[in-house]
Amino acid sequence: MDGLGGTRPLVPVAPERLQEAARRKLDAAAFAYLAGGAGAERTMRANLDAFAGVKLLPRRLCGSASRDLSVELFGQSYPAPVLLAPLGVLELAHPEADLAVGRAAATLGVPFVFSSQASEPMEQVASAMGDAPRWFQLYWGTDEEVTRSFVRRAETCGAEAIVLTLDTTLLGWRPRDLDLGHLPFLRGQGLAQYLTDPHFRSRLAGVTLPAASPRPSPALLKTAASLGAHGRKFGLSLAQMRAAAAHFTASYTRPDLQWEDLSRLRGWTDLPIILKGILHPDDAREAARRGMDGLIVSNHGGRQIDGEVGSLTMLPRVVEAAGELPVLLDSGVRTGSDVAKALALGARAVLLGRPYAYGLALAGEAGVAEVIRNVVAEFDLTLGLLGAHAARELGPAHLA
Repeated sequence: MDGLGGTRPLVPVAPERLQEAARRKLDAAAFAYLAGGAGAERTMRANLDAFAGVKLLPRRLCGSASRDLSVELFGQSYPAPVLLAPLGVLELAHPEADLAVGRAAATLGVPFVFSSQASEPMEQVASAMGDAPRWFQLYWGTDEEVTRSFVRRAETCGAEAIVLTLDTTLLGWRPRDLDLGHLPFLRGQGLAQYLTDPHFRSRLAGVTLPAASPRPSPALLKTAASLGAHGRKFGLSLAQMRAAAAHFTASYTRPDLQWEDLSRLRGWTDLPIILKGILHPDDAREAARRGMDGLIVSNHGGRQIDGEVGSLTMLPRVVEAAGELPVLLDSGVRTGSDVAKALALGARAVLLGRPYAYGLALAGEAGVAEVIRNVVAEFDLTLGLLGAHAARELGPAHLA
């Protein structure tokens, strides 16, 4: 109805136009980090191709005037089978970063998965969200006290689940960032959880920095300015910020993480533990055997391994192997019909990533909310046109 008065959407509705608008709005380094993938970005294309290859099959004369989009996950009810994926360094998209995303998610009742590499500390985002649902995504670092501290903080700020990311024990080969010489963490960006953590901060005095300084350059001055600004925000000196960036890059993740480590995580929290990054059916079976609570089929949005299998391609096999464990789907979700396809293939819900970051870049909190509304609205229409009455009804019968 707003269109009758000439009102235009805040953000483009079509996924390709949404991304292109964000590209025009952001500087090259910010867009490269948010939009880029590993290697030749074949995995990113595989994610989109996997959705394109699944065909929906509608039924006639069996629909309803309204649909039930709700989903039950880990004892909680949510209004739609859509969550906001954890995305790091959202300050690259907008100054309000995670706070804007959290407020938008809270307005719509959509769970927001806080990132370990957030631009705002989890406590502040939780406060901005009120009682709205939030989960916490955990990177298991080499400093186990910091990892445990993150879990305790997530519990305290009301997280309803811990999402352990398994597919980023090493940082992938990302040519867009490499070509620009850009790693935001070295500028103090995306470190809010760490810079507000007492255990992480206590380590900074012991960090040894290189004695020789690089030759002054515009890029180096920009880095120093960014470190200084983040230091002022979090009450740290420039020297402490340099130490923080160095300590983070050396410790944020553990390449040698093993299945046996999960028993310690289980002992640290009573929250549901969801493993993110599962693609192989044998890993799904092992997760069930180890007492995990759920899985997220994901290849990290194509950012880790070039030539990796598309997440949706592996979803049915992981669902079968997981048994009673709820399985969610991440990577490649762009539209409401994508949500329907994932649910028809066995996912309980999906995680939306890059599209909401583009909405954030274009219109802040309102842009995020509009992207979510667009995806959920298209899913509702798709559900009705398929002849389904509820999201939970979707299954193989709705696929060609």
